Amino acid sequence: KTPQGRYSSIAEFILLAFADTRELQLLHFWLFLGIYLAALLANGLIITAIACDHRLHTPMYFFLLNLSFLDLGSISTTVPKAMANSLWDTRAITYPGCAAQVFLLFFLISAEYFLLTVMAYDRYVAICKPLHYGTLLGNRACVHMAAAAWGSGFLYAVLHTASTFSVPLCQGNAVDQFFCEVPQILKLSFSFFLAVGCFVFIVLSYGQIFRAVLRVPSEQGQHKAFSTCLPHLAVVSLFISTGTFAYLKPPSISSPSLDLLVAVLYSVVPPALNPLIYSMRNHEIKDALRKLITGCFSVGINCLLSSA
Repeated sequence: KTPQGRYSSIAEFILLAFADTRELQLLHFWLFLGIYLAALLANGLIITAIACDHRLHTPMYFFLLNLSFLDLGSISTTVPKAMANSLWDTRAITYPGCAAQVFLLFFLISAEYFLLTVMAYDRYVAICKPLHYGTLLGNRACVHMAAAAWGSGFLYAVLHTASTFSVPLCQGNAVDQFFCEVPQILKLSFSFFLAVGCFVFIVLSYGQIFRAVLRVPSEQGQHKAFSTCLPHLAVVSLFISTGTFAYLKPPSISSPSLDLLVAVLYSVVPPALNPLIYSMRNHEIKDALRKLITGCFSVGINCLLSSA
């Protein structure tokens, strides 16, 4: 400790190790590497397919494009550092590095939460107010809503990170997680409350959506409407349930292993699964990906033949 302040000597944080043995550390490295590469590939394919296929230049796919960028950013904020720690058998992260990780993760996750709210509004308008869809969700409106989601996440992250790291950390520098997770940092400083406005909006939107879908007379029409809503609802449910549990679970059931599992579920699994969830029941995405992969394969074959 220095004369300038009791807590200014904290230069780094100690993260939670996945395992004590070298074999399990390397297993963790290869497991996370596989998940990370799968997330990069899947989200990269979604981004490329939407950008290259003019049929997907619609509001729903524009928001999905933004979601894929946010997923790439969020998983890249935590997983590479965790892999490096396992590979080099270290647990330390510098104070600035931890602050940057908290800021980026909170920015990207908050922006994704706001974007999922916008996507719920998109589905609500498409199903409940189809005649006004072009007016309410024109190109300019979509850009403004996406920018608002990114901007709100950025502002929220700035305010939250500044308030988190401006309070003295009274319980040392050990973080019981494999990255600088916000709930774990807050345990060292002050309590955190979760805003529920977006959640209430999503619930109300889907309540109206399901009421409208059930009024559709044809079974084929109901199936088509559900096929565009269920992937988004699955992503929202996974994101909110795991994140809420991580932030609001009672201290009596908290344990390092449970905290670790929940953190992986809400920070690592969604970015890897979201592209799969959205492409499983979406024929337009499947067709665009098939065309993209076939085109790339054809180009590769032609290059090999020409070089031979």
